[in-house]
Amino acid sequence: MTEKIYIVGLSELKSFASEFLDNFSAGVVILKGDLAAGKTTFVKTVAKLKEITDDVTSPTFSLQQCYGDDIYHYDIYNKGLEHFISLGMLEELEQDGLHFVEWGNDELEKILDAAGFDMAVIEIEKISDDKREYKVCIH
Repeated sequence: MTEKIYIVGLSELKSFASEFLDNFSAGVVILKGDLAAGKTTFVKTVAKLKEITDDVTSPTFSLQQCYGDDIYHYDIYNKGLEHFISLGMLEELEQDGLHFVEWGNDELEKILDAAGFDMAVIEIEKISDDKREYKVCIH
């Protein structure tokens, strides 16, 4: 398990996302952070790097969005982890690709770790309008 902290401005986000993809190209990415921290913006940036032209939006009300052939985007804020699991969404995470889960928590990390999933956790903290701190931990 490795952990790194990055301070990234909006103009540097593409470079940061590219470096992340060099180190983690498939598996589950748990995105943590307050409202408007930049979770969906990070997913949009990754999609652009992978040359996906789909409109990337937060899946807050749909629970899951798919972009291209290998980016999956989930939001468990409204319904919670138990609802996510009861719908069989853990099985979705077995598909090849990158699975971004907004609002994942320690319990989800433990479940995924016990199941043997490749996983990264990115905690995003807003420092200013233009800068974010990204704490990246790859399991």
